[in-house]
Amino acid sequence: MSNKLFVGNLSFDTTENDLQDAFTAYGSVTETNLMMDRMTNRPRGFAFVTMNSPEEAQAAIAGLHGRELGGRALTVNVAKPREERPSGGGRREFGGNRGGGRNRY
Repeated sequence: MSNKLFVGNLSFDTTENDLQDAFTAYGSVTETNLMMDRMTNRPRGFAFVTMNSPEEAQAAIAGLHGRELGGRALTVNVAKPREERPSGGGRREFGGNRGGGRNRY
């Protein structure tokens, strides 16, 4: 088992310090990473917390999954590796009608 955890359903007011405090009760926290929106620089409602060992990670899951933090019930589970997305930047085509969105008939 990994010692990196996904933490979801976070209140947008939750800080990395709040996460650190909550998870420290179950072991040593080596890293907290609160995900932020690139455009608005506001929290996205989820984070990743890395515990010192898999045993501490399991204890944190058992103790915090479903527990309320900031008025919301947390989702805590083992983080899955990020899936590769196809690169393909650029323009996407959505169909034939390119006449400004109106039908010509």
